[in-house]
Amino acid sequence: MNSKKFTTLILSAVLTAAIILPCCSTSASEADNGAIRDNLTSAELVKDMGFGWNLGDTLDVCNADRNGDGKIDENSDNVDETLWGNPKATQELFNQLKADGVKSVRIPVTWRDHMGEAPDYKVDEEWMDRVQEVVDYARNAGMYVIINIHHDGGGDPNFGAWVITTASTDYEAFIQKYRALWSQIAERFKDYSDYLIFESMNEVGFDNLYNRNREEAYDLLNKINQEFVNLVRTSGGNNNKRHLLIAGYWTDISQTCAAYYKMPNDPQNRCILSVHYYTPYQFCITGENSTWGTDSEVNQMKTLVGKLNFTFVSKGTPVIIGEYAASGRDLNSCVLFLKTFNELCHQYGIATFLWDNGGQVNRDTYEWRTPEFLEAIKEGNIDKSTTLTPQKQPPFTPTDASVNTEAPKATSATKEVLSVYKNKKAAKEAVKQAKIKKLKVKSKTKKTISVSWKKVSKANGYNVQVSKNNKFKKKLFNKFTSENKISFSKKVKSKKTYYIRVRAYCSYKKANGDVGKAFGKWNKKVKRIKVK
Repeated sequence: MNSKKFTTLILSAVLTAAIILPCCSTSASEADNGAIRDNLTSAELVKDMGFGWNLGDTLDVCNADRNGDGKIDENSDNVDETLWGNPKATQELFNQLKADGVKSVRIPVTWRDHMGEAPDYKVDEEWMDRVQEVVDYARNAGMYVIINIHHDGGGDPNFGAWVITTASTDYEAFIQKYRALWSQIAERFKDYSDYLIFESMNEVGFDNLYNRNREEAYDLLNKINQEFVNLVRTSGGNNNKRHLLIAGYWTDISQTCAAYYKMPNDPQNRCILSVHYYTPYQFCITGENSTWGTDSEVNQMKTLVGKLNFTFVSKGTPVIIGEYAASGRDLNSCVLFLKTFNELCHQYGIATFLWDNGGQVNRDTYEWRTPEFLEAIKEGNIDKSTTLTPQKQPPFTPTDASVNTEAPKATSATKEVLSVYKNKKAAKEAVKQAKIKKLKVKSKTKKTISVSWKKVSKANGYNVQVSKNNKFKKKLFNKFTSENKISFSKKVKSKKTYYIRVRAYCSYKKANGDVGKAFGKWNKKVKRIKVK
């Protein structure tokens, strides 16, 4: 054994021990020096963050039936970060991201399956320790970190989010739980440096109030955000000066630029606005639109980001776009979208965080599945000699930027579908004819299931479920797709038997602007396959 090999083994052992040992400290660990830069403004911090990435579908997993029927099974699985198909996060993952140029990471966290009963709502120690451990991975790599409450607060009823279900009907019950949760998070991380940012919540709005009184709906979100600031500022340690990320209305740009939305009062003046960008939905999320880049589409992007600059950045409130994506099937269009979006945001001083549920960075090899995406984001974040101004954007009036008259759009509706039926009745009539035919299931390679069926002309998309049980009591996969084929590999094991069923759906526009789904019947005979 030569000295180089011996040294390598020693370093490997040390790193392995650091990863395996639980992180149980209630103060900043050695991963973080606990320093607060008193003279650093939030705008300067956002500029220093560079471009970011989301550790999606990992610590944000939760028990939720995502069929679209709103039913929750609180005991469907043991909830750990692998529940939705991704492996556990590692120190090596963050090290490689940092080496790739990613300077900041957003770590979405869902707490609802790890909390005790009222009045303390105690978070499981094991879960809190794991969250801190993953935060430390990122801090060890020298990265900025954002943590939040994710599917605990949002518009999708399939996640049973208590923010949306109780805040507008029983505010006292809601705020007791909200305060209890954030008090525990703030206490655990109170001694961390200003490289750690707290985000008040994820995608939240109140359609039930909005349809009755628009101002009241915004006032409720504003009130919760103010509670968040007040709580953190009085929670001790470095939290008095910590930079805070404040959720916009549905984190939608147009909704958040409305006059009713107000940033909270903060004596430290260290609040940053949080919004997301998924426009157009068919290109960014579903991939139904293969291409992007027409003059109209580019101008739409410039106008929306220009509104952010006009309404917030130019008036002293920095902005972080915590999620965005490009899912079109045309690589050149995706590259153009990513480069244009990042270039525009960078020149306005807006930080961007790519959403990744495991489809962008391979969580096993730490390699980018599409390296061109990383290069496009890097290119978009290169400093240019000139800075964009509102006057260089397509014209819009202050009224356009500050007052919005459209109905609010929930988590799914923010990324709205255009090719929808005019109402639920029409969608139901159409989906009656949307029958699944010629369903084929194959397993040509180990640990892979391929499913295909005849395309249904009247359908907007399809719901595919995979289970180990022919009654589908527990679903291994529950996916939505606009294509008439799909493959599964994660969590699929050799020599195991699986059951597959597919149904079509037709989308329709609700009266409040949301997009609903009318589901057809499952294929007549459940398919059974034994994986090679």
